[in-house]
Amino acid sequence: MRKQLMKGNEAIVRSAILAGCRAFYGYPITPASEIAEAAALYMPRAGGVFLQAESEVAAINMIYGAAGAGVRAMTASSGPGISLMQEGISYMAGAELPCVIADITRGGPGLGNIAAEQGDYHQVVKGGGHGNYRTIVLAPHSVQEMADLTTLAFELADRYRNPVMLLADGFIGQMMEPVEFSQTAVEPRTPDYAVTGTQGTRGNLISSLHLDIDEMEAHQGRMEAKYRHAEEHETRAEEWRTSDAEIVLTGYGIMGRILKAVAAEARADGLKVGVLRPITLFPFPKLHFQRLAKSARVFVVVEMSNGQMLEDVRLALNGARPVEFLSRVGGNVPSHGEVLEYVRKLARQILPAMVTEEELVANV
Repeated sequence: MRKQLMKGNEAIVRSAILAGCRAFYGYPITPASEIAEAAALYMPRAGGVFLQAESEVAAINMIYGAAGAGVRAMTASSGPGISLMQEGISYMAGAELPCVIADITRGGPGLGNIAAEQGDYHQVVKGGGHGNYRTIVLAPHSVQEMADLTTLAFELADRYRNPVMLLADGFIGQMMEPVEFSQTAVEPRTPDYAVTGTQGTRGNLISSLHLDIDEMEAHQGRMEAKYRHAEEHETRAEEWRTSDAEIVLTGYGIMGRILKAVAAEARADGLKVGVLRPITLFPFPKLHFQRLAKSARVFVVVEMSNGQMLEDVRLALNGARPVEFLSRVGGNVPSHGEVLEYVRKLARQILPAMVTEEELVANV
């Protein structure tokens, strides 16, 4: 199939429709607005429903209703809108309803600005709503992955009967790249738990309410078992030139692309640098970090936040190796040159045996 040039935001919608999504309820917000625009254009053509809700609170509750009726449904927003959806996301997790939610992140807190940032990590990965629940979180680093991971998101949502979130910074949502949609279109089907209202069907009841405390505990136990299963079977990460890496750079989204360029140039300097890019932020690829810690000497976390993924990296390594941190916030991005200079300085300070001072000076 030939490739098509499009924005990351549009690729999400095109892929969602191929994955059998037939309902989109949302409210436009920069830098995610093109998702709603594309859904308004394409969803009716596919026989689906698009509705611009009066608010993000209304949108997520419409998603609850559509998912309860057995329809593959999705919404999209940015940080302020995702904040408003948190109660509904908790309700959907508690009711074990699948859906896909895209967060195209912007600067915060509050209204912040419309520049790309990664400050929604805690909100999305840790769960901003109430109660003991998790969402599966996928982090694309290209427009192609916006498409591919949307397909995967719907599969995982149905498999675990749980909300799945795409966490993409504004750069990935707004950039244009060639995309190939190679997946076969999925025909919508009604799952057996759905509330259909059809005469003669089993009277399903969908709710997150369990007044009996032992029943509530048992329900949460079943949910926790799902999350542990996901940790064992759904963890994904990309490793780039890590087999002999002594310095491992790690970042997600747009930072993963920048870090590959940095690692390539650092390699030309004689530094053994590799990249570990988490694709699933929950479940977090902690085993990848633990395996690389056996040979790597230091890890460097690079984020467009104040150090939110940093906490998970440190937890994964549990002190096995030192973890350094570099970041920019407010819509600023750690540049290729900035990260490269940081790596060179780190090599001089911590890894003097890796390369001589003369070699470093000659390549600066």
